[in-house]
Amino acid sequence: MTAADTTTERAGADSGTRGSVVLAGVTKRYGDQVAVDDLSLQIEQGEFLSLLGPSGCGKTTTLRMIAGFEHPDAGDILISGASVLGAPPHKRDVNTVFQAYALFPHMSVAENVAYGLQQRRVPKAEVRERVSTALDMVQMRRFADRKPTQLSGGQQQRVALARALVNRPSVLLLDEPLGALDRQLREEMQLELKLLQSRLGITFVFVTHDQGEALSMSDRIAVMRDGRIEQLADSDTIYGSPASAYVAAFVGQQNFFDGTVAADAASVATPHVLVRPASPITSPAPGAPARAAVRPEFVELATTRPDTDANAAEGRIIGLSHLGETMQFLVQLDAEQAVLSRRPTPDAPRVAVGDSVWCSWRPESVQVFPHDDLAAAAGHVDPPTTRTVRTAQSL
Repeated sequence: MTAADTTTERAGADSGTRGSVVLAGVTKRYGDQVAVDDLSLQIEQGEFLSLLGPSGCGKTTTLRMIAGFEHPDAGDILISGASVLGAPPHKRDVNTVFQAYALFPHMSVAENVAYGLQQRRVPKAEVRERVSTALDMVQMRRFADRKPTQLSGGQQQRVALARALVNRPSVLLLDEPLGALDRQLREEMQLELKLLQSRLGITFVFVTHDQGEALSMSDRIAVMRDGRIEQLADSDTIYGSPASAYVAAFVGQQNFFDGTVAADAASVATPHVLVRPASPITSPAPGAPARAAVRPEFVELATTRPDTDANAAEGRIIGLSHLGETMQFLVQLDAEQAVLSRRPTPDAPRVAVGDSVWCSWRPESVQVFPHDDLAAAAGHVDPPTTRTVRTAQSL
């Protein structure tokens, strides 16, 4: 197929479906192990969707099946409205950017970007035009004559993006592409990636285990667990209304309190504190084990007891950290329970390690989950108490 044929084929695609991705009942096994388990997902045209989860949850396998590097054992995959089962990677209207940029060290930046077009025998004049346009997209045109070894990590990442975008794919797949960058550069690239995606209108499917990356860039996030999607929603919903304790624990940090739902379904009684949400508890049932969760940013600290019989507990500060715009406090309630609090620096109480304080939080900040909801995730996230103690050790 010539470049002209490819352009005609893409132009002829339904404008309402080009760039859409549908996975219908997709399963992938490696021997006896199920990596992706009957997964169904619809990614909209022009959407930035992140597949988020720990190692082994199936996110990279899912991406590789969309790309054509792996083939499902069951189910179907549709790109731009057409099934791609059996189609090799180069026959799919997608491009992939990996964590390892795989740039040719002996070629210049421009030659690296042009390589795919040259392999497809695109006319030289068109190659020059499209390479210049792609390098402009990532602000790398002035480095066109440099070799990859003369570039920083962030610049190499931009070249890898240009090389993928120069083919004008309807879907761009990104497999943890920022993992090799330092923190500051990674945060800068997150912003640049989102701006680039918004400007181009290309569908981005982004694989990451970094919750911050997913929350800051995505239109929607699919939190994966054991080859399935645990929750699919926008960033606000994933963070503020997690569907399960697994999602609550994996996305952000939580203070978990294990106890039993009261007979009137109004609270969770724990050995450390009575935890009361804003609304009656509908699940689990009264008398059943439950796990209440409160995020650190909702935990207030005071040196005097709050005027409430619930959502308040006394403890001793065992660690504190200055995080710039926030102060972080770790408060030990007893040998089994610690509470993490983050307060805006200007409003943070002036207390020191060893001081006694009261922790409190509003009912609106409480979420309640079945007690055993997190148990099946053993090996993926730390149990609540262990996770909190580890935080203390790092202060």
